Amino acid sequence: MIEFDAPWAFVLIVLPYFVYRFVSPYKEQKSALQVPFFERLLSISGEEASEAASLLQRRKVQWILVIVSYLALVVALAKPMWLGDPVEQKKSAREIMVALDLSGSMSERDFTDKQGHKHDRLTVAKQVLGEFAARRQHDRLGLILFADAPYVQAPFTEDIATWQSLLTQVQLGYAGFQTAFGDAIGLSISLFEQEQSKQRVMILLTDGDDTSSKMPPLKAAEIAAKYGVKIYAIAIGDPSTEGRYKMDLPTLEKVAAITGGQMYHAMNRSELEQAYLAIEQLEQKEFEVLTHRPKYSLHHWIFGFSLVTQLVALMLIMLVRLTKGKRRQMNMHTIQKHAQKEER
Repeated sequence: MIEFDAPWAFVLIVLPYFVYRFVSPYKEQKSALQVPFFERLLSISGEEASEAASLLQRRKVQWILVIVSYLALVVALAKPMWLGDPVEQKKSAREIMVALDLSGSMSERDFTDKQGHKHDRLTVAKQVLGEFAARRQHDRLGLILFADAPYVQAPFTEDIATWQSLLTQVQLGYAGFQTAFGDAIGLSISLFEQEQSKQRVMILLTDGDDTSSKMPPLKAAEIAAKYGVKIYAIAIGDPSTEGRYKMDLPTLEKVAAITGGQMYHAMNRSELEQAYLAIEQLEQKEFEVLTHRPKYSLHHWIFGFSLVTQLVALMLIMLVRLTKGKRRQMNMHTIQKHAQKEER
C-alpha cells in the first residue's frame, strides 16, 4: 500500500497549463545571411525562408518525455511511502516498586540459603529479590531503600540487569538503622505519579516496626489507596521478637488491606520465595499493545526516473540540432558553389 506524506504537491500538476496560457513562449535567435540573389538560392537549395527568431519545435516523443518527467517530479515531491505489514509490540503497563528495609535488624543471621548455610536477612532478601526480578520480563521495576529515611536506589526501569546490579550493591548502614516504611510508601507514591503509571504495585519488605517515619504508615496507606497503589507487605523474621527488633505485623496487615493487597510472613528463604510467587499469581499483568506500520520512502526512485527521462529528452534535442547543423552546412556549401558559378 502506498500513501503520500505531502499530497498537497499534486496541485503543481496544473502549473504547466498556467505557464503555457499566460507566459510568452521562448523564441530561439538565429543568424541571418543577406545575399542579392536570395530568392534564387532558395529555389536552388529547396529551403524555405525563416524568421530571425522562431519558436522551438518539439517532436511528439519529446513532449511525451517532458510530460512524463514532470509528472514523476510532482509525484516525488508528494513523498510516496510504501507501508509495510502492521507490527504489534506488546508492552507491560505494570510498574513494581520494591521497598527494601535496611534497618539494623536485617543483619540478624537467622535465614538459610539452598545449601543450608546461615545468612543475614538482607543477603537472603537480595538473593530472592534478584530471582524475582529475573522473572519480570516487560515489567518496569523500581527500588527504594529505607531505614532512618527512604531514598531511591533505582528509578523505574525495564533494564532488569541494571536493576539487579544496583540491588547487589546494597549494604547495611546505607540509610541508618531505624525503620521508616511509612515514608517509603509516601516516596513510592510520588514516583508512581511522576511516571503516570497505570498499574501500580508496591512490594514492601521489612522485618521491624516503623520507628522514624514522619508520615504514619496507615495514613500513607490511605493516600496510596487514593492514588491506586496496591501494596503487598512481606514481613520477615520471628514475630515473637521483643525490644528494638520487634515486628509490627498488625500494622503491616492493615497497610496491605487498605490498599487492596495482602501481607505475607516469611520465617525462612523458602517462605520468602513462596510469598513472591503468591504475589506473581495474584497480580495479573496488563499489557499495552502498540501497533505501527513501517514506512519506506520511494521518492528517490521517482526522482531518479524523472532525471533519466529528462536526460533522454535532452539527448534527443541535441541529436536533432546536430542533424540540422549538418544539413545547414551542406546547404551552405551548395549555395557557395552556385555563387561561384554565377560569378564566372
